[in-house]
Amino acid sequence: MTDWLGMAVPPRTPRPELKGRVLARALARRRWPLALAAALVVVAAGVGSAWWAHRTIAALEAERARLATRVAALEDTVASFIHDPATRLTQVPVSTGGRVGSVTIFADSVRRRWLVRCDGLAPNARDQAYQLWFLTDRGVRPAAVMAMDRDQPMVMGLALPQSGERVTGAAMTIEPRAGSASPSGPMVFHVDL
Repeated sequence: MTDWLGMAVPPRTPRPELKGRVLARALARRRWPLALAAALVVVAAGVGSAWWAHRTIAALEAERARLATRVAALEDTVASFIHDPATRLTQVPVSTGGRVGSVTIFADSVRRRWLVRCDGLAPNARDQAYQLWFLTDRGVRPAAVMAMDRDQPMVMGLALPQSGERVTGAAMTIEPRAGSASPSGPMVFHVDL
């Protein structure tokens, strides 16, 4: 079967310049796919970077807007509560968990709201929270449930009851984490305003 190979023309060595041209063409064709792949990688990286930058900028803008709103609220708090002559300041010393702290109430009778700051209170147990109460001429009304999980001061703004009741004092108790309809736990403080 291989007898016909013997009848073939003896092989010739190609000219050196032909061999160089053939090899150059073969290598040139191989460079295009590599260059194209590299370009696609660069474009994909650019698109990915642009997408990441867009998301990061959007997140930072949202955070900035949130912080600007918070700063405006704090400026309003300082201007309306602390510097307003209609604001009455009451500071109540408290002792919780063997620690001495204080609850400061800035009571604005004109706008019917309070700013309450708690300092030095012991963190609550997992199933407990501090609950603040309004003492009114018609009885005790819940004001806020304050779950203090960390050893940090807590500040909150509270609107007074809108039912026409006159707030005559404040109290704080330790209640279940979800809060109570009426004081049932240990009394932290009770003060008449």
